[in-house]
Amino acid sequence: MTDTSANPAPDHPLLARHGEALDLFTERVHAVRPDQWDGPTPCAEWTVRDLVNHLAVEQMWVPALLREGARPGGEDDVLSGDQLGDDPIATWDAVAAVARTAFREPGALERTVALSYGPSPATEYCAQMTADATVHAWDLARAVGADERLPKPLVDFSVRQVAPYAADLEKSGLFAAPVDPPPNADAQTKLLALLGREP
Repeated sequence: MTDTSANPAPDHPLLARHGEALDLFTERVHAVRPDQWDGPTPCAEWTVRDLVNHLAVEQMWVPALLREGARPGGEDDVLSGDQLGDDPIATWDAVAAVARTAFREPGALERTVALSYGPSPATEYCAQMTADATVHAWDLARAVGADERLPKPLVDFSVRQVAPYAADLEKSGLFAAPVDPPPNADAQTKLLALLGREP
């Protein structure tokens, strides 16, 4: 195991936000009751298990993308399908820890990763993962009746990250069209509306 105790990288502001987003989603995963895994979520056609699996698979890809130059997707994608196993909470905890460690390795944020749409700076990849975990934490909270409040630093970060390409997200088929937020909406509501969610 790599010793990162002397590595100043974990103090990087981006890694701080990323860690906070992982912690937030982890809290929501731990709030899922055994009878809720097959329940619906704000994400069309996704159950609670589907949603957590989506985030878990994203974390599973982090080490391969950062360390090995792998590229997600394709017919040979060994991480397709359900990866949560018999203990979804334990699986999530394990893969979140692995992803966190990979991003915090010396030099990790200086690399270029091969994403589905092409090469991208690791900092951009980490920022996308942070925003994704933040918004999906709200989805999961809504689905299982947990606290739906998102920390303001994560909301502000996610708005800055998502706003430049929000209009293109609907085309991916993974997001609903943006909706108009109500008058005097707070920052969290505006973020959710930007991503097609109606709180």
